[in-house]
Amino acid sequence: MSGKIRNLLRENRGFLTFVVLMVVFRSSLADWNSVPTGSMNPTIVEGDRILVNKLAYDISFPLTHTRLLRLGEPQRGDVVTFESAAARTRLVKRVIGLPGETVQLVDNHLIVNGVAADYADVTQTPRGFEATESLLGMKHKIRVGNGYGALANYGPVTVPEGHYLMLGDNRDNSSDSRVIGPVPRAEISGRSQRVVMSLNYDNYYLPRADRFLHSLD
Repeated sequence: MSGKIRNLLRENRGFLTFVVLMVVFRSSLADWNSVPTGSMNPTIVEGDRILVNKLAYDISFPLTHTRLLRLGEPQRGDVVTFESAAARTRLVKRVIGLPGETVQLVDNHLIVNGVAADYADVTQTPRGFEATESLLGMKHKIRVGNGYGALANYGPVTVPEGHYLMLGDNRDNSSDSRVIGPVPRAEISGRSQRVVMSLNYDNYYLPRADRFLHSLD
């Protein structure tokens, strides 16, 4: 029996090596995540597969969450993935508040350290209002509902040291730090800046050509 196993391993050595290298690559270097919900609309839409750079902040031991070397820190505006213990799942959100900062939402208007965000290019869509939010060097699109939802007012909250405050770009439809609290630095696994591909859930999962390699910046 052991001889058959050795022969099988020897005959499939190339394939097994490829599988091992792929697992190591996805666990430590880069990965792609499917996004099934609309919590990051309009930046990320349902069906997007986003590329995650796992070397953006840390070098980790393959197949573990053990950090071997810290390369940098998340910055305001980064779209990050994190393994949330509070939500018991992997989430994709945007970094809004850094350690020690005070964050507040008043009728969906963002305020950080007493500085209010500017909103431009406001347009109404069937799903609510979209606008470009600018604050302290951060600039990106957000979406809010037609009325003030339960999450439209929040804080003020001071972000603890070693934590980050995350919000979804779809402010009235996102379970983020307003629900799960500030996110520990140790839970952040990578940064995403680009869509790899996208499938349209509402149209027989056909590819969305305009979303291929679409930038999230």
